[in-house]
This record gives sequence, structure tokens and C-alpha cells, in this order.
Amino acid sequence: MKAIAVDDEPMALQVVRSHAAKVPYLELVACFTDAFKALEYLQNEPVDLLFLDIKMPDISGLEFVTSLQKKPLVVFTTAYSEHAVTSFELDAIDYLLKPFSLARFLKACNKAQELLQLRGNAVAVPKEYVFLKTGYEQVKVHFDEILYMEAAGNYVTFVMEDKKLLSRMTIGEVCELLPADKFIRVHRSYIVAKGRIDKIERHQVCVQGHDVPVGASYMQQLQV
Repeated sequence: MKAIAVDDEPMALQVVRSHAAKVPYLELVACFTDAFKALEYLQNEPVDLLFLDIKMPDISGLEFVTSLQKKPLVVFTTAYSEHAVTSFELDAIDYLLKPFSLARFLKACNKAQELLQLRGNAVAVPKEYVFLKTGYEQVKVHFDEILYMEAAGNYVTFVMEDKKLLSRMTIGEVCELLPADKFIRVHRSYIVAKGRIDKIERHQVCVQGHDVPVGASYMQQLQV
């Protein structure tokens, strides 16, 4: 699913970039602080989804949408709530009130993906990797590299054979990002790679030599 983002605030665009990098089926192909350059881009490069700020200089997000001949799906991103009704009158699929979390951003993306699939205009092709934000960097991690993940509060440690990466996100957000055919949650704080499980015991699984606890409510999923 191809998307662009339009916002006159560079920091706001950086938030969208950061969130978009963690959504496997979303490709953020361009970002614009100049709305007119974005309009020019859309004339030549149609996209599936548009993340659009409402209050911008020269032209508002609402005016931007009404000027489009062929409209992509629109998600408004704004710090102001008073335009919510108008935005939905313009058939926006969602309205993200700044500052918005990754989970809220992901919900909007899921809604867009479902609509595109219903229309038959896009086929979701899951990526084989995810970008993880660690400090000031974004690190590309292939799903096949991951052994398991351990959560502690709002941070998750991704454990691989040769390294560990700590990323600021909740385990619920991680569950939304990972393909269900490759990973399984075995504990309120742990997710493991199915293909890396060596041994299943009553209260733990062995993942490439690492013992990972299994919560009582997750035992049935593992058929322990």
C-alpha cells in the first residue's frame, strides 16, 4: 500500500515516517512540507493513501482534498479536533489527533488496507522485515532473524542469534506488526518465533538454547 504524507511541520512528518516504517504492508513513498508540490506529485504518481495535515499555510488540508480529481484514501492528521465532522463529510477514513501513538496510527492503516482490499485496488504483500527504532536510529530486522521478544513496560527487547535490540513499543504493538504465521505469543511479556522452537515443556519453551516462560493462559495455543 503506497502512501504520502503532507504536513508543514517537519517534526510531524518525522513521526509519520517513524510509524510508517513499522507497518509491514505500508510504503511511505514521499513526504511534503509544501502542499502544492504534493498536489503536483499526485498528478503524476497516484497513491493509495494520503496522510494530510489540516491547518497549513496557503491551502488547508480540507481544500487540498476537494481540489483532487482522483482522490486516494485520506487520513487527516491534526492538532485540532474541531474539523473532525467536516473531514468525515469529505469521506476521510480516519482522523488522527496529534500526538498519536503507533497503535492509533496502525489502526488507521488497517482500516485503509481493508478498504483497498474490498475495492480490489491493492493486494497486501507482507514484507519480510520491520524497521525498529533504537535510540536515534532505525534498524532493519528480517523476521527470520528474530528468536524471541521480551517486553518490559513500554520497551521490547528483540533477541537474535548475534545481537539484541531494544525498541520503545508495547508488546501489543509488536503483536500487530508481526506475521501471525511466524510468531506466537506465549506469555504476557514474551513472543517467540514458531520456527525457532526446539522444545516445548509444560511451563516453558526452548528457543535456540534460550528458555522462555509460558503463561498459563497461553499453554493451549502451544498444545502443551
